[in-house]
Amino acid sequence: MAPTTNGSRWRFWLAAAAAFLLVLWLLNDILLPFVVGMVVAYFLDPVVARLQRLGLSRTMATTAVTVVAVLLAIGIATAILPPLFGQLQGLITKAPEYVVKAAMRIQPLIEPLLERFGLQPLSVHDLQAEAGQWAGKALAVAGGVAGQVAQRGVAIINLLGLLFITPVVTFYMLRDWEKVLAAIDSALPLDHADTIRKLARESNAAIAGYVRGQALVCLCLGSIYAIGLSLAGLQFGLVIGLIAGAISFIPFVGTFVGAVMAIGMALVQFPPEWMGVVKVAAVFLFGQTLEGNVLSPKLVGDRVGLHPVWIMFALLAGGSLFGFVGILIAVPTAAVVGVIVRHLLGRYRESGIYRGSTPG
Repeated sequence: MAPTTNGSRWRFWLAAAAAFLLVLWLLNDILLPFVVGMVVAYFLDPVVARLQRLGLSRTMATTAVTVVAVLLAIGIATAILPPLFGQLQGLITKAPEYVVKAAMRIQPLIEPLLERFGLQPLSVHDLQAEAGQWAGKALAVAGGVAGQVAQRGVAIINLLGLLFITPVVTFYMLRDWEKVLAAIDSALPLDHADTIRKLARESNAAIAGYVRGQALVCLCLGSIYAIGLSLAGLQFGLVIGLIAGAISFIPFVGTFVGAVMAIGMALVQFPPEWMGVVKVAAVFLFGQTLEGNVLSPKLVGDRVGLHPVWIMFALLAGGSLFGFVGILIAVPTAAVVGVIVRHLLGRYRESGIYRGSTPG
């Protein structure tokens, strides 16, 4: 057999990567339950490994973890989704009213500034019209999405897949996780296997340390904000708290957006009783303090992190290219790319291109 040159190997791997991206793009509409199943399996694998160390077989540990996870998912969905959708619809419907109330409260404060800079005064009537158009568009988009879900066969397949295929994929991926890793390891090119294994360990540390840890931080913060705002009596506190927790995957962004939404709603709802506004602000102050001093140090720690700007770019790029599937794989892909880029930068600094030919 003729020896393989570096050029032909690069062409092979570039062609393999292009073929993988093409298949991912072509099968994007049906990949959702499989990607979700693999993501869930990755998150649950440490639990299965711990049960194995306690004496259970891999199959028994996988069965127990999968059954508990499915029951928890059904219970949480049954308890949260109906009030969540109700609050979301109410928030969109009443948004024009709240915008007008907020504008009327801040109008006396900003009128002097507008006059000083020669800007047009704030028109509550125009603002109400704009807010009404925005709410109508939001409801129209929601209705259009619901109509597409009802009409498109692919959407129905994805919904059924999430309900029935995802638990099956999760079970088999958890049960055969070690076999899958062994099969991938045996297929690595021999002369670069050690380097690839090193990069894989670093990538797994980045994903496990940051993505798993940050997901737990989001779950904790979403629960704290949703429960705290609801107990404070804030209207739509459940949906605002869950939105703030979900966006907290991007550090500081979730807390900032949630605080602006919640405090703005509190300023419309509570005054002249200002204690309600104080309670809402205290919920976010407590959540941010807990995140900075307990949750992030314990769950994420000093592991390899990702820059917030890189996370936002990865989420937008993944969603634009592959839809919701792209959003799911965006952050793990960004973590792997970050590890590879750091490796290539290290190789560059060791090369003659960086050091030059002059010694010392």
